[in-house]
Amino acid sequence: MLGSLSIACECQVSNVVGARWAVALALGLRQGEALGLHWTDVDLERGVVSIRRTRSRPRYDHGCSPDCGKSPGHCTQRVQSNPDLGETKSDAGRRTIGLPEELVSMLRAHREQQAADRVAARQLWVEGDWVFTEVTGTPVNPVTDYHRWKALLKRAGVRQARLHDARHTAATVLLVLGVPERTAMGIMGWSTTAMAARYQHITDPIRATVASQVGGLLWEQETGLRNAN
Repeated sequence: MLGSLSIACECQVSNVVGARWAVALALGLRQGEALGLHWTDVDLERGVVSIRRTRSRPRYDHGCSPDCGKSPGHCTQRVQSNPDLGETKSDAGRRTIGLPEELVSMLRAHREQQAADRVAARQLWVEGDWVFTEVTGTPVNPVTDYHRWKALLKRAGVRQARLHDARHTAATVLLVLGVPERTAMGIMGWSTTAMAARYQHITDPIRATVASQVGGLLWEQETGLRNAN
């Protein structure tokens, strides 16, 4: 899955989607955390990003009277009932994460493309310092973001998965690589060790498989050398 998605992200480096999904897979940010990023949160020189806020999916109430009978989201006079932006949901969620060099390069290219979009949009550009925007500078709607994720999976030829599964993938990679639990907690924004424990049933078999492959390679070679002698 990771390989196919990486290729798909690289192919889309010239627009919002490539950098967006690279951030999801490499850093394991929650959807709201990624869409809530401002450029002031990103230090490409130091190679770090600070998570401070989260962008929410819009929820709606009926704005009509009497009730039109439609769901609130389809009411022609709907009224948004929740704020677009808020602080991260816990102290653990407010964190600073290191950026891989490859991701720094992608974000630089993304910022350059965004600058070109700003010039092309002219007076239609809405300045908000958002990292991930539409071509007129408005922040990406979480619902639109979700549909783009689904489209990416289809183009990459991998099974359909939830957007949150990108976060699970990032967490699994950290733990399989042997990153200390406390460090993984800091990167993922987990407040308790219970979250890391949830991945044990996934990471233990992977580690066992890797150990078996390494052992097979080394001892198979040793047996071959003995037979040759």
